[in-house]
Formats: sequence, structure tokens, C-alpha cells
Amino acid sequence: MSEERSKRTAAETDPLERLGKRLKKWISFSFTCLMLSAAALLVLILFMRSQSLPVSKMAMASEMYDVHGTMIEAYGGSKNRQMISLKEMSPKVIEATLAIEDRNFYGHFGFDPKGIARAAWVNLQHMSKVQGAGTITQQLARNLYLTHERTWTRKIKETYYAVQMELQMSKDQILEQYLNQIYYGHSTYGIQAASQLFFGKNASELSLAESALLAGIPKGPRYYSPYYDLQNAMNRQKTVLQTMVEAGYITQKQADEAAREKLNILPLANKKPVTAPYFHDYVRRLGTELLGMEEKEFEESGLRIYTSLDLKAQKIAEDVVTEQLKDFPEIQTALVAIDPRNGYVKAMVGGRNYGENQYNRVFANTRQPGSSFKPIVYLTALKEKHFSPVTRYLSEPTTFTYDQGRQTYTPSNFGNKYFDWIDLRTAIAKSDNIFAVHTVLETGPERVIEMARRMGITSPMKPMPSLALGTFPVSPFEMASAFGILAGQGVRVEPTAILRIEDWRGRVLYEAAPKQETVIEPAYTYVLTKLMEGVFDQGGTGSRVSSVLKRPVAGKTGTTNTDAWLVGYTPELSTAVWVGYDKDRNISAVESHLAAPIFAEFTERTLESVPPKLFPIPEGVVNVYIDPATGKLANESCPDSRMEAFVQGTEPTEYCTQQPARNDGDQNSEPAKRKQNGTWWEDLKRWWNS
Repeated sequence: MSEERSKRTAAETDPLERLGKRLKKWISFSFTCLMLSAAALLVLILFMRSQSLPVSKMAMASEMYDVHGTMIEAYGGSKNRQMISLKEMSPKVIEATLAIEDRNFYGHFGFDPKGIARAAWVNLQHMSKVQGAGTITQQLARNLYLTHERTWTRKIKETYYAVQMELQMSKDQILEQYLNQIYYGHSTYGIQAASQLFFGKNASELSLAESALLAGIPKGPRYYSPYYDLQNAMNRQKTVLQTMVEAGYITQKQADEAAREKLNILPLANKKPVTAPYFHDYVRRLGTELLGMEEKEFEESGLRIYTSLDLKAQKIAEDVVTEQLKDFPEIQTALVAIDPRNGYVKAMVGGRNYGENQYNRVFANTRQPGSSFKPIVYLTALKEKHFSPVTRYLSEPTTFTYDQGRQTYTPSNFGNKYFDWIDLRTAIAKSDNIFAVHTVLETGPERVIEMARRMGITSPMKPMPSLALGTFPVSPFEMASAFGILAGQGVRVEPTAILRIEDWRGRVLYEAAPKQETVIEPAYTYVLTKLMEGVFDQGGTGSRVSSVLKRPVAGKTGTTNTDAWLVGYTPELSTAVWVGYDKDRNISAVESHLAAPIFAEFTERTLESVPPKLFPIPEGVVNVYIDPATGKLANESCPDSRMEAFVQGTEPTEYCTQQPARNDGDQNSEPAKRKQNGTWWEDLKRWWNS
């Protein structure tokens, strides 16, 4: 017994035997772990294979439509993308891409451990990131499903999706997708579009030299495109050719011959001009604010943006601007037209050449409106001080005192022309400055500013006499919107450019609900409108274009040393036109008359298919014949009478002479006939014969 115990004790203390037992346990444990890991890996693979890949984030151009549902343009619509199969691509371009981007593409499962190790070693040697380790599958996963942010989270997701793609797609399918969506610069995506852009041929026809040049561009299109830097592009081509040699795709002799080949790179074609480019930019700015998106996301989310723009009116606006300014190559302009009935922005021209200058002058708040601001002064006076068309002031050189007598202001008329005693109609038609300053001081500059604010003008203003002459800058957009209130019988409709935004599924993300507000009673706007029609009568500041206008139009010119304006309206359209120079440069006498013909031609051509309409007469308006010389009621002793509209209660009550008119109840009397028929008949006859 003691002998057996001795042998057993010796065996237990034998180190080799103990090592053997531990080794058996370790092998058993390792095998168990390996089996469990293999099982877990199998489950993970089965799970990844069964799960659907995320919805592709590949850019889908958002589309913009006009008010009639016609597509205006696609944001990113200049993107050039043509899908083809792998069989339709030159084998050389496939080999060149594999050699420079992912030499082990057909040997990995979405990520390349060898490539990662190699890149890490190279980067460590250079102490900077000079070589990436992303495979073609990882690049495709990033482009399809992820952003390009540089975070570990994004890298992990990228690798996960890459493996998932490898499980669900063949290598050729992955490579085909990659070559169809990769970016080659100049808004060009995919090898077919790139081949057409650079060489004017199909991808199947690319030579080795051409293939190597194209394969080198995606690494940095801004740096390796031959259109930006031909030498960089050719150096990159040589690098691609050398990697093809190292990968065994071509011989060194073939690489050298391809490097010497003279390439016929086509000149970069001019991009097709974007339709309504200034409006295009404006809608993008509004849309990103409304949806809380970045510009890139707004443009590439496949949105459908339905706008208020009328493509016909827009083309007319652009054509008219080009025609009228053809002899003035440096002068700039802005035109914006708004439908006063619903606030829809129908046309917008922010400058004469978007390609040269993208600044949208429609929203420029640095230009003085000059006399085109006066209607706001007169509207305030009609309302607050019961001014009427026959209110009179003396037009003569005048020094005005204000600020409780502490300051003076001495305006002058254009060309130092004065008109003695004139009424409001003449003051508007002649654009008399003395009358306007009398009016603003009588009414109160603060009241005028208050009215301007109610009419949607937010530009800074000060309560000074010069306010009446439009010395404080206002944008054309604000002016068109404000005059739309006059056209809309005192109702302000919030200007609207975007009517509705839908996502790519058709789900409504935004729908406009323009605010409407009554700013002033319609009687006041009608009386002012009738006075502003006189601007286009003989002797008025807009009479130069009276022969163009074939319908009732009200408006006001405005001229400063640097600006020319015409802001006017019909019942259907309110339009502001500005002409001038961007920098401090005065306009000439000829240039100061350019705004009016642009306005007149645009208005008539846009409304060509719309029957002429008289401005509707609202309640609270009376039409009477007055004697222009005295501003009193006309009778048969005052033959030069005219029909005038008044806000009820402000019309004159005295006759021009002591002799009263014959009984207006006598339907055969001349005053009765004119009072009964004069307004409509005279207006219709004038517009029909003009």
C-alpha cells in the first residue's frame, strides 16, 4: 500500500503530467469557445443576411414646379448621371478602378484586414493619414446609407453595412453600383456620364489611357480633374497605370505607352442656364428655413416644391429686361411681380445676368425709391387728414421748418420746374416734390411710417420731411407688395412663393396659408388709384409708355441720382421695376427712363390674354364733375370739367360759379348725362382707343 501511494504521489508531482492535463483543459476550453464563436458568427451572418439594407440616401434631386404644375427645374438638375451595366463598361476602366481603389476587392468580405494593416503601417511611417483603407464596398455603403462625417461610429456602421451588402449582393453587383454612382466632378456621377463629359464616348469605348485618367479623378475631383489642373490629372494617371502593373493587369510596356498617349479631352461644355435662377435661390432659402434643413439635404431629398411662379410671366420678364437693356451693357435691374389677389409671386428677375452676378436686387434694401414712395404718403393723408383730389398747395421754391422750428428743409423739383397752385392729381402726375413735403408735414411723418409698416415695409425710416421724397431705402419686393394693397382694395395678402412642399412619397411637409389683413378701407385705395392712373396720361411722368398700355394701369415713377423706378399695378398684377448701377454711379438722363418701358412691356405682354378690367368701384366712393381751376363742383359755366372720384364726405359742395347747375334730376341735362355715363364711357373709350 505504501508503495502504491508513493507511485501515485510521484505521478501527481510530475510536471509533465500536470502540463498535459492543463493543455487538455485549455484545448477543450478553446474548442468550446471556438464552437460558440462560430455559432455566434453564423447567427450574426444569418441575421445580417435576413435584414434589409437601409433606405438609400443616394441623392434624389428635389424638383420645383410653377403655379400651373409645370416643372421649372430640379435642384441639382444639372447633375449628370447615366446608369449602365458592368458589361457596358470597358474592362480597362474596371481594372484601373480596382487597382487604384481596392486591389483585393474579389478577395475580402466587405472590409480588408490586410489593407487596414498596410494603411496603418504607411500612415505610421509618415505620421499622418496618407493612405486610406476603405474598400469599394465600404465606399458604396457610405455613399448609399451614411454621411461623410469622420467619426468612429460612422466607420463602424460603414463596415457593418459593407459586410451586409457582401452577404446580400454579388461582387459584380456591388462593383456595378459603385461605378454608376461614384462622383467624377462637374456635377457628373457614374462612369458613363464621365466618359461622355471628358471624351465624348461611351464607357465601353474607353482606352487604357482614358480609363486610367478617369479612375484617378474620384480620389479628389477638384484636384485631379483635367479641367482644373491638367498636370495633376496626368500625374495621377501615371500613378493609376503603375498600380495596374503591380496588380498584374497590364505590363510595364503597356503602362508606358498609355502614359505617352495624347488624350483628346473635350472642352467643358457650358451649363444650360437655370430657369428663373434668382427665384430658384429665393425658394431654396425659404424652403430650408421652413423645413429646418441644410441646403444640401433640401436639394437632394427628392422633394417636390410647388411654387407661385408663372413660367410664362417669368420668360416675358427675362425677355423684356434683355430687350430694353441691350444698349446698356453695365446697368443693372430688378423686377418682381405679385398677384394682389392672393399674394403669389409671379415673376422675379434679380439682375440682368445670373451667371455673372448672383446678387438678387429684388431684395436689395439699399436703394432709394424716390418719388415712387409718394403714394404711401398720399394714402396716409387721404385717410388721416381727409385730403382729396382737389386739395391744393402752391408749387414754388419753399423752405420748410420742422422739429419745432429748429431745422429747415429746402427741396426742389426736377429741373427746377414749378407749377403754381396745383391739386393732388397734378402733384402725382407731375411728381411735384413741394406738394409731397407739404403733405408729409401736414399729415405727420410718424403717421406715414406707421402706414408703411402696415403695408409690409420693414426698412428703417426716420420721421423727417425728406421721407416724402423716398430718401430712405426700400426693396423692390417691399414696394411691389405694398402697391398690391392699393390694387387689392386695401387688403394686404402676405407675399407667397412656396405653395406646398411634398416629400418623394407625396406626403405634404408644408402648405402655405397666406395671412390676409385689411390695412385700409377700399374707398381710399380706389381714390388714390384713380389719381395714379394720371401718371400715364399726357403730361404725366409715365406718359412715354402710354401708347404701350392698353388697359387701366395705375403707377408711380421714381428717380434719384442713382435709381430709376416704376411701381404700378392692374387688378391682377403689382409690379416693381428698378434700374441702376450696383456701385456708386449716377444714372444718365436716358437711363432714368428705362424702368417705365420695362414695366409697360412686361405688364401688357403678361396680361395679353386677360381682358382689360376697370378697377372696381367700392362703397363709400362718389364720382362728381369738378372744375380743375377752382377744385369746386362744375356747372355749365365751367366747360373744362373732369370727372373725379372722392371718398364720400370729402367731395366739394360748392359750384365753380354762383350760377347753379340745372336740376340734375333732369335726365336730359348735360351734367346729369355726364354724371350718369361719364365715368364708364370716358374710361372705356380712352382705353379702347389708346
